[in-house]
Amino acid sequence: MAAPASLLVITPAAHPQPAAVAPATVSSVVEQYRDTAHVPGVAVAVTRGDRVILARGFGHTADGQEVTATTVMAMASVSKSFTALAVVQLAEQGRLELDQPVQRYLPEFVTADPRGARITARQLLDQTSGLTDAGVSQFTRPQPESLRDSVADFRDAELTSPPGSQWAYYNPNYQIAARLVEVVSGQPFDEYLADHVFTPLAMNDSRSIGTDDDLPPTAHGHLKLLGHPIPAAEPTAFGAGSGGVLSTAEDMTSWLIMQNRSTPPGTTAVVSPESLKTMHSPSSSVSGDYALGWSVGRTPSGAPLVSHGGDLFTSTTCQALLPESGYGIAVMANTGLAYGDASAIGKRLVALIDGEPAAPASAQTVAVDGVLLGIALLALALGTIGFVRARRWATTHTIRRALIGVPLLLAPLVVLVLFPAIVRALYRGRDITWTQAFYLYPSFMILLIALSAATTLVGGARLVWKARLSEPGSRP
Repeated sequence: MAAPASLLVITPAAHPQPAAVAPATVSSVVEQYRDTAHVPGVAVAVTRGDRVILARGFGHTADGQEVTATTVMAMASVSKSFTALAVVQLAEQGRLELDQPVQRYLPEFVTADPRGARITARQLLDQTSGLTDAGVSQFTRPQPESLRDSVADFRDAELTSPPGSQWAYYNPNYQIAARLVEVVSGQPFDEYLADHVFTPLAMNDSRSIGTDDDLPPTAHGHLKLLGHPIPAAEPTAFGAGSGGVLSTAEDMTSWLIMQNRSTPPGTTAVVSPESLKTMHSPSSSVSGDYALGWSVGRTPSGAPLVSHGGDLFTSTTCQALLPESGYGIAVMANTGLAYGDASAIGKRLVALIDGEPAAPASAQTVAVDGVLLGIALLALALGTIGFVRARRWATTHTIRRALIGVPLLLAPLVVLVLFPAIVRALYRGRDITWTQAFYLYPSFMILLIALSAATTLVGGARLVWKARLSEPGSRP
């Protein structure tokens, strides 16, 4: 379900060069947001040119450890920028061409749709391949155990549009791209990133994993109810290439400095400035503002902005580059995509650098949770009363009334069972499981479960009593 949480605000206004931002000011912005929005743990990296302005942790992890600059956290879909870099590195070396069909280098990538043979590496990276959840579901399918398995899942897939004709954000595009890296380089994807990205950039605590089951304790996150963070395990999903990178605030400073076309101290270059420009530039009007693992736009003052967000169900991330001023920002928060805390902090830091006022943080989800949970308690109370009075109801209502009214009581249960399908429809076909839906809307799901339990209990009791009282010789 990972999505590109956007920091983009497009305006034509003129923009002055921002003044230097003090580390204490950055820390103040983060702390203020944390306190208001009840975010248990955040890690932040801010750079300018080849200098580190701040690399710091705030708060604590889900297992109670202090978040520091070296705490390993999940990068979610920010990982796509790393996969794009790996593909572009191989293209720069002449080992593949971005605009040649993927099948030329990855013969195992076969789809039931003959148009799949035309998909290029660039179309995988800018999300215009034509592959979507309608062809191969991301989460409701049995989760693959490797990149090879993920690619094999596409043998029966149909494209929803011709390659290069429509944009659709789809995580498996980047799993195919990561498998392409494996086959062309001859190395497992995690080893390739270690040898050609993390080690040269001195990102010593960074690595790539395959599934969320491999997350270290520090990278697990939280749900929030009534403003209280609740530690929660990330639902299992395969994410190699699309969302599997783990990193730290300290390591991300090297990444940001490199992406802003400077060389971090003690590191070696991993790609040319020309290739960075390719990754930061949309390939066509079809992909809109989406480039190769990055999105492009402008800050509130009109300055160019290159960014990408990442969402897991228990944590979020964002990264942003301001090319004209040389600033880079990375934020990792250990609360899930229902709250968007990393993106919200990132927007405030962009506004700070941009010299623009930032929207005040709010805790409005606390009020929403309170209302929904209050209704849930009321539903359970009324359900208990209805259960106790079921016999009385059965004596005063006809069988016809029971056959009409009782099925209506089962409507919440039907909605509960079908809720993932409803969410998929609302999200234009994006795949989601029932567990993920609960993580996404915890207070609403608690309400729906309470309503389903209460109405099913009442409806069932009424039917049972009506059947008993309808038996010959029964007494009301």
